[in-house]
Amino acid sequence: MSLLVPQTVTDVTGSVRQARAMLSWRVQRAGVRLVERYPARMRPLAEPPPGSELRPVLGDFGPPGIGYTLHTLSDPIEFAQRRFERYGPVQWLGILGRRIVVVGSPAGLEAVYLDRTKTMSAQRGWEFLIGPFFRGGLLLRDFDEHLFHRRIMQQAFTRPRLAGYLELTTPLLTRGVAAWRPGENFHVYSAVKQLLLEQATEVFAGAELGRQATRLEHAFEDAVHGGRALIRANVPGGVWARGVRGRHTLEAYFRRELAAKRAGAGTDLFSVLSRATTEEGHTFTDDEIVQHMIFVMMAAHDTSTIAASMLVYELARHPYWQDRLRAESRALGKLSLDYADLDRLPALDMAFREVLRLYAPVAQQVRETVTDTDILGYYVPKGTLIMLAAHATMRSDEYWRDAAEFDPERFADDRREDKSHRFAWAPFGGGAHKCIGLYFGGMTVKAVLHQMLLRYRWSVHDEYRVPFVAGTGPTPADGLPIQLRRVDG
Repeated sequence: MSLLVPQTVTDVTGSVRQARAMLSWRVQRAGVRLVERYPARMRPLAEPPPGSELRPVLGDFGPPGIGYTLHTLSDPIEFAQRRFERYGPVQWLGILGRRIVVVGSPAGLEAVYLDRTKTMSAQRGWEFLIGPFFRGGLLLRDFDEHLFHRRIMQQAFTRPRLAGYLELTTPLLTRGVAAWRPGENFHVYSAVKQLLLEQATEVFAGAELGRQATRLEHAFEDAVHGGRALIRANVPGGVWARGVRGRHTLEAYFRRELAAKRAGAGTDLFSVLSRATTEEGHTFTDDEIVQHMIFVMMAAHDTSTIAASMLVYELARHPYWQDRLRAESRALGKLSLDYADLDRLPALDMAFREVLRLYAPVAQQVRETVTDTDILGYYVPKGTLIMLAAHATMRSDEYWRDAAEFDPERFADDRREDKSHRFAWAPFGGGAHKCIGLYFGGMTVKAVLHQMLLRYRWSVHDEYRVPFVAGTGPTPADGLPIQLRRVDG
């Protein structure tokens, strides 16, 4: 049964997990074909209170028991688009045994993200999916508590701190990309994943490469995979059980190293977070530092891996843009980027934004209603799980011209299609929970691409289209093979 668990492809254990992920993808696709024969029966999620003038949320659960779980795992982007075409921007469906309301329009995203009546709990929403593995992280806190923690954590993401992280990570990224072995079947998602996993353990956790770092990498990967398990029980040997064990390993490491980090002068994120203090003198407790470190490693590593890999993919399919970005990077006249250099790469920034639109690395945000409420006039009762499908919104022709096309120029000053609505482009969420690491993620992706553009050219076969499984975001199921060659001259 563990074969049904979605897994990102070729991680630190190499070809064995790649084979398992490909089999997982095929099993999920087969499962979708089997369950599609069940007819959809549209019905209201709940009847609105009499006299409220609210509308019912319409939808259907899907196949008995599992609902549309397999659909969302095997075909996350296309399935979401088909659902919104059929049911509209506010609908419900069954996933993992629960009825879930899905929201997919800029106005709907705005209503939930801004949550002006404070009826949407991020903590309760994310607890359902990843609570046992990332409990206590910034995203899994609500309202005043979340704001308190965010103000402290912000001290670790100021511009000077980001410049320091880039300086710390540049040698690792330079060595890593230079060591790649070009070929006709180079799995770039797998390579970027390993590279950024090493970055997370060294730059975030402050663990130097070696046996200790490898152990942390394995524990971190197991915790990430645990949150994606279909069998959500602590069955010995199962994905969920390995995730729980990985969480315990990470906790033990951070607790053991915390005192030394707080007493030292290190510039890694762990050290900075252990000493972070607001102007009012507020700091994190030991438990809070441990919880935040585990979550931040997941949030930064997984999302940056998806964004960088999918940008490589689109540049492989659009050689004009690859050549344009390479010329821009060459014009800098330097192999290593300083933080100020990021503003001197406008074409790379447009391409990065476009990839975030097409392949949002965080495929959905999750909330749970803490009281009866409404979304755009649709009645949503207390205790309802809400999923925000920004990725479907950002691929809709209703809000974007030729939305399925890779067109970075849509972010140029004379077009700015993202300005049609403040939440038309929302890959980092919004409101109080807008991603605190968005600038760190952009910095990391651009640093990796800058290295690649100066060292390599790459392409994919004309007929190749990357197959996806669900992960943190749409995740390549095959490691994303490209033809990688060194740049001549």
